[in-house]
Amino acid sequence: MKKTTVVLTFFAAAALIGCGSTSDYTPPADASGEQIFSTACTECHKPLKGDVAMILSEKVASKDALKNKFQNGSMRMPAFKNIQGDAADRLADYLLANSEVK
Repeated sequence: MKKTTVVLTFFAAAALIGCGSTSDYTPPADASGEQIFSTACTECHKPLKGDVAMILSEKVASKDALKNKFQNGSMRMPAFKNIQGDAADRLADYLLANSEVK
């Protein structure tokens, strides 16, 4: 039992290493929202189907809330501080146009 606890603790710690961290990804100036999503987000957020990138909760289903979420991160999501300005707008617009809200 003790061995199982140690193993589970190790895997839980390994899963949390990225939490609260910051990504140094900087999108190219001409990157579309879809390209930014594909490069920065799909490591954790796999598109659900061709026309649905994500399922968004109502509390992040606005442009400002989305930009705040990906720029500042959260407990489980790293911050993407370098997605700013027009690139941030393009990513937020892409997510709003290509996600379901629940």
